[in-house]
Amino acid sequence: MANTPSAKRWLPLEANPDVMNQFLWGLGVAPDEAECFDVYGLDEELLEMVPKPVLAVLFLYPITSESEEERIQQDCSMKEPSSGVYFMKQTVGNACGTIGLLHAVGNITSEIKLVEGSYLDNFFKTTAKMNPSERATFLENDREMEVAHSVAATAGETEASDNVDTHFICFTCVDGQLYELDGRKAGAISHGASSASTLLKDAAKVIQKFIQKNPDSINFNVMAISKKTGALE
Repeated sequence: MANTPSAKRWLPLEANPDVMNQFLWGLGVAPDEAECFDVYGLDEELLEMVPKPVLAVLFLYPITSESEEERIQQDCSMKEPSSGVYFMKQTVGNACGTIGLLHAVGNITSEIKLVEGSYLDNFFKTTAKMNPSERATFLENDREMEVAHSVAATAGETEASDNVDTHFICFTCVDGQLYELDGRKAGAISHGASSASTLLKDAAKVIQKFIQKNPDSINFNVMAISKKTGALE
């Protein structure tokens, strides 16, 4: 592996748009810029219900021995992604929800305004020229984010436990490509051509493949981060 996981573990974030929104808004995404929404299903009618435009998709899935084997194989055949992709490694246990959100926001800073001087504004300016492992170390030592994550993790409807076998990843479109961003993998994975208008449908096709590999599990969750369009809605 490119870098070794640390002993540090956080409580996991709940797959809940309200929790994610309070977390994002508190860290510097203006509430009138973007918002998380549940995606209730992957068929076309349910995807149409999701507010547009969709900027990023968060996906929670169960980790299995098969998914771990596939991850290791992917790491061995990893190609260099577009230099325009913001990617960071995960070294803190259960930080995948926070890293999923950082991957989402880090790749849409040209689409949304961050509050100047906010945590996220400073985080992305500070880590812009770092490599994925350096970003992981920066996050690991960042007390402000650790506290914010802890507050968000205890704000959900279910009691937080650090013993989980599910994992958050992010899908977003960069330079006309759909990328899967997973801090436990060696780098960003391209899933082919995409666009701002087809991102949700393109991500849904990849997510369906994840689900087909583990059809008996119910531990899947999909959320979209959509741009707020205000009076244009």
